[in-house]
Parts: sequence; structure tokens; C-alpha cells
Amino acid sequence: MRRSPSRVIGEMDRTSTRGPSREGKLSARVLKQISTEVLSAAGLSQADAELVADTLVQADLWGHQSHGLLRLQAYVARLKSGAVAVHGKPSLVRELGPIAVLDGANAMGQVVAKAAIDLAVERAKQFGIGAISVRNSNHFGTAMYFTRLAARRGCIGFMATNASPAMPPWGGRTKAVGTNPWSWAAPAGEHVPMILDIANTAVARGKIHLARQRGEQIPEGWALDEQGASTTSPDAALAGVTLPMAGHKGYGIALMMDVLAGVLSGSGFGPDVAGPFQSEKPGRVGHFVLALNIEAFISLEEFDQRQEELIASIKRNKLAEGAAEILYPGEREALLADTSAKNGIDLPGETIAALEVLCAEYGLPEPHHSSRE
Repeated sequence: MRRSPSRVIGEMDRTSTRGPSREGKLSARVLKQISTEVLSAAGLSQADAELVADTLVQADLWGHQSHGLLRLQAYVARLKSGAVAVHGKPSLVRELGPIAVLDGANAMGQVVAKAAIDLAVERAKQFGIGAISVRNSNHFGTAMYFTRLAARRGCIGFMATNASPAMPPWGGRTKAVGTNPWSWAAPAGEHVPMILDIANTAVARGKIHLARQRGEQIPEGWALDEQGASTTSPDAALAGVTLPMAGHKGYGIALMMDVLAGVLSGSGFGPDVAGPFQSEKPGRVGHFVLALNIEAFISLEEFDQRQEELIASIKRNKLAEGAAEILYPGEREALLADTSAKNGIDLPGETIAALEVLCAEYGLPEPHHSSRE
């Protein structure tokens, strides 16, 4: 029998039951059920709600809480305001062999991104390569959720997206360029897929939101305040600017990703892009998706073998002082996901409180505050 949100939230471990400081653990299954029901109540179809919920929970499993359930309340606010089209469905507006342009119809970013990666893989299987340009989308969470889908289907996947302004141009001090993250994913033989997912800022802006939610300071070098001074305050950082990674290199990469995702697609770019915490402005987010069919270049069996050899060569490296293990991109997330799947996901108290508020708002049964049964 399907259990109500009040029942499953009651399965949490909590250190306290008062205010946003309380924290607790939920299983991935419980979190997905709660968030699916909330998103369905906000108007999404069951299939779309399940997809969005899965992306959020998977981010939390991977340890990327900046893109996990922390985002749910903001997503719901955008659905309620009409900033995101509840029933939006992506459609083809242009195609030429392996190339296609997809209009996201202002749907949830996850719905658009899934359609884009599926189309890219489909074209790659037919032509060896699939290149999809996407306009009129929204924030979609972690890019690696979608590039991983290409890797599972025998492709190398790439995805870039633009984002609302967060960093200054090199030499500037006001927001002008988005974090504009990008991801690559590839099969790795007997290992979990090799996946790289990075923003071009010193840190993903969501991690500053997470630090604010936890009442923590942020490290030096992440951000500047409104006066252009370095800050360790997440509130000051959110009011100011996030710094690029690797100085001018991060700024340059971010700008080029906006060319790929925004300018090329016909979508918004630069200051025209709205972020997930802007509750009433359509996102106008653009994406660029690429899939390479490995079998068009080399047999998948040989590719896997060569990937295993590459990983082995990396892991044979002598450990630096203080290092316990050498990991390849995506391996850390896979290990964390295994642990969290077994032990439950730790959530900040404010995220738990937001889940309770959302359940109450949509007439879902009031969450219990008891400890795990």
C-alpha cells in the first residue's frame, strides 16, 4: 500500500524537532515519494514529477546537496507563478541529419534535458554523432544525471547549459556571466561511468545557498560582496558575485559555454537568463547536448578495455602525502551514492522544514515529527 507523506517523513532520524536547525535522515525511496507527490500536486504530470524528483534525490545521493531537495521549494514557486510551463512539452523546430534544434516550451528543465539527451543518443546511433541545441528551457539540476544516460547507452555524452548571471567578467565586479556548467560522461568497462560535472565558478552557487541554509561560513576565494571585497558570509556572497575558477580561464570557459548553450540555440544569454530562485521570470535557459556513438569509432568492447587500462594507470600513481586513494571523475559520487542508499540521506533542517511546508500547502497529510520507527 502506498504510504502518505506524513507516514514516510515520520521515518526520519532527527536530532531535534524545533525550527530549521533540526536535521534528519530519509531513505532515497522516501524522499522521491515525497517530492513526486509535491510536484504532482503543483501540477506536473506523474511522469514529469517522477523525473524531476529522481534528479533531485540522485543529486543528494551523490553528495551534491546544492542541487538536491534544497531546490524543491524554488521549483514549486516557479510552477505556481507560471514562470515554468506546467504542461510544457519540448518540440523539434529544426533538424538536419545528426543536428536538431529543440524548443523546450518553457517546461521544467529536467523534462527538456531528458528529451534532448534521448534525441542526441538516437541521432548518434543513426549517424555516429548527435548534436542538439536547446532553447527556452529552465534549470535542470545536475548535468551529470543526463550525460550518464548517454554513457549507459554506449555513447560519450556532453551537456552544457547557461545560467543566470553569477560571476563578473574578468576585470569586472558585477554579475554578468553565469556559472554555465558542463558535463562529460563515458562508459568505463567494469567500473562505474567516468563523469565530469563542473561549474566554471570557484564553486557552484547552490553550495553557497546550502552554506547559508546550514548557518555555515564559506571559504575565502569563493565570492566577493557587493563592495567587491572578499567575503566568507554566504548572505554577502549571494548579494555579491561568485568568483570564476582558475581566474580568467574559468571566466573564458563560462563565456564560451554561453555561446554554445545560449547564443547558438536562439535562447537567452547573459543577463536574459533567469535562475531557479527567481520565482516569476521565465528561465530562457539554453543547452547544448552532444552524443558520440562509440561503436562508430571503435568497438565498445575495445573502448571499455582501454578505459579500464587508463583507470588502472591513474590508480597506480604514488599517493601524495595525506591522500588515501586516487579516484577518477564520477567515482566519488558513486561511492557516496552507495553509502547514502544504505544509510539514508542527511538533510539540513531547513530542507526538512521546507518539505513539511510544501506537504501542508498542497493538502497532503501533515508530517509527523517522531523519530524513525
